[in-house]
Amino acid sequence: MALGALIAAYQEDENGGLRALLPLAGRTLLEYQARCAAAAGAAPIVVMVERVPVALNAALERLRAEGISVVPVTDGNEAAARFEPGTPVLQIADGLAPAMTLVERIAEADQRAVATVPDDEMHAEFERIDNDHRWAGVALVDGVTLSSTAAMLGDWDLQSTLLRRTLQAGAIRIPAGSGATPFLAHAEADPQSFDRHLLLASRTARRDWPSRYLLPLVEEFATEQLMRSPVRPEWLIQAALALMLAAGLLFTRGYGWAALALLLLSTPLDIIAERLATLRMQPLPAGMLSRRLLWPAAGIALLGLSWFEFRHGEGWGALASGLAAAAFAQAMRIERQGRDVPGEQWLFGIRPAIFALVPFAIAGWWSAALGVLAFYAAASFFIVQHVVHRIARD
Repeated sequence: MALGALIAAYQEDENGGLRALLPLAGRTLLEYQARCAAAAGAAPIVVMVERVPVALNAALERLRAEGISVVPVTDGNEAAARFEPGTPVLQIADGLAPAMTLVERIAEADQRAVATVPDDEMHAEFERIDNDHRWAGVALVDGVTLSSTAAMLGDWDLQSTLLRRTLQAGAIRIPAGSGATPFLAHAEADPQSFDRHLLLASRTARRDWPSRYLLPLVEEFATEQLMRSPVRPEWLIQAALALMLAAGLLFTRGYGWAALALLLLSTPLDIIAERLATLRMQPLPAGMLSRRLLWPAAGIALLGLSWFEFRHGEGWGALASGLAAAAFAQAMRIERQGRDVPGEQWLFGIRPAIFALVPFAIAGWWSAALGVLAFYAAASFFIVQHVVHRIARD
């Protein structure tokens, strides 16, 4: 069933401005909330406001330019009219920046649901819902309850009244958990603490040993510096692709160290791009062409090195090693087909192959490196094949 979203944006902060317009991670709080709702599949996204100042209208226009359907309304009846009676509605509280994981959990609930945090000193500013819990700022309500609440509202606050009626209707309570605690925005809040909150939430599984053990500091620093910049994630993917292709060309000309330097520079770029896309609630498309071309571009770089070694005294062995490494790597990828493999961080991949080249480059053993990469790729293929076939038998 289609999912809608209702965001409250009418409360003022301590300085008299709208809390929805407080700056967070290089954007307004409202933009972050709307992107969360859109990423969870909500459309339309209705914003409940009393007035639309210039800054709020600019934020709404930026969201629409990104293809996010956002509709401002000024009263509860108008908000209710935007949803079909049976539509589940994701309710997001005014002034709260929820973790994306929490939004997804609530959006996926199959009945009315309210996210909660403990009623303790740490969460004293959150709205209390009983003696033990406070509201974490996200709930899943239904269109019927929204319509009936708007009809009887009068001078009552729609956000709180809708929450109370949803609880009275038997909504389940879902604890936010320590990893998904919402951020309460107010004029005195430290924007850097929210940036840190987002950075931690954007960390993805590191699936190879260089990204797990060698690149985290570089990845973290670069992501933090770029999150407020106009740099788009797809630009980083395209930069990684260009560096790999340039490295392949340099390998064929005998500039091994320059080529390896470009390959090393490319290694964190796709991870940083993915994190930036997560931070901006605009995940990279699964079929993104430049992203899909990274694998063949790495193969071209490998074959460029093999070709140079073949042409300059190492004979067919160097070329055969490069071709074997590329063939086994592709066979491993086909055999695996997205399956999780125990110890997968040690398997052959773009980053592992690049960093495995470094000690051989230092020693000047480029041809030996090709043989080691061929063995590495072959061993990884047979490991994956063994695991996949064992799973199939079981």
